Amino acid sequence: MIPKSFSDWGCMKDPERVQEILQSMRKAGSNTLQVISDFDMTLTRFEFNGKRCPTCHNLLENSSIISSDCKAELQELDTKYYPIEIDTSLSVEEKLPHMVDWWTKAHDLLVNQKIKKDHLTAAVRGSGAMLREHYKLFFDHLHEHSIPLLIFSAGIGDILEEVIRQAGVFHPNVNVISNYMDFDESGVLKAFKGELIHVYNKKESALLNTGHFQELHTRPNVLLLGDSLGDLNMADGVQDQENILKIGFLNDKVEERKQSYLDSYDIVLIKDETLDVPNAVLQYLTGSD
Repeated sequence: MIPKSFSDWGCMKDPERVQEILQSMRKAGSNTLQVISDFDMTLTRFEFNGKRCPTCHNLLENSSIISSDCKAELQELDTKYYPIEIDTSLSVEEKLPHMVDWWTKAHDLLVNQKIKKDHLTAAVRGSGAMLREHYKLFFDHLHEHSIPLLIFSAGIGDILEEVIRQAGVFHPNVNVISNYMDFDESGVLKAFKGELIHVYNKKESALLNTGHFQELHTRPNVLLLGDSLGDLNMADGVQDQENILKIGFLNDKVEERKQSYLDSYDIVLIKDETLDVPNAVLQYLTGSD
């Protein structure tokens, strides 16, 4: 049976279905499991002591390695596009061009700043970026049980890797698909590599990265963590999927978005700044409860 605390594992539209998925995944064994997670506001905190925590992009906005003019322009982009990202009255298709505009303009602004690679470590250290409470248990447990963790992020790969590295949990089982900076031979940012990943094209990005998922063909059971409806497609590259349990963090605009999250995620965590529920799920799935 599921542990008694199951009833406290967030909001669920269909608790019986969640139980069935969990039991099926546990029976299959942890060697058939992989975890796919968003980063910003999913593995990282949304706020701390009443103050918003920075995303990968915000982290650079708040740092001393970009000019005040650039910071102001990036903030203008946030003010314009974030309300569109979370607007429940707009379809994903309607949001798409706006998200492309947002990320493209933000990346262009950063490239124009001639950011030096060796300044990123200090920028992260002084940023206030925080992984969610009890993150160490989460990362260490996955590592100890050799469960692959794919972090699928519309943020900046170089930044998020540094956040995880400084937290001491960048284990060998962690892989990242994100927007990576491209530095010239003198270590100055000249562009961003590859296809742009934004919050609503993770389905296409998952299918473009089929090589990663093919290597994990013996792991058809997926625990998916996200904070956006755009994160629901992160596992679309998984071949022959058997079970998927989707846990959604609802951090902001709760009343407007609660129903759409309950309709989309199996478990919805409302203003929860911890990884307690994912940790409880993993403890159960690995037989460690």
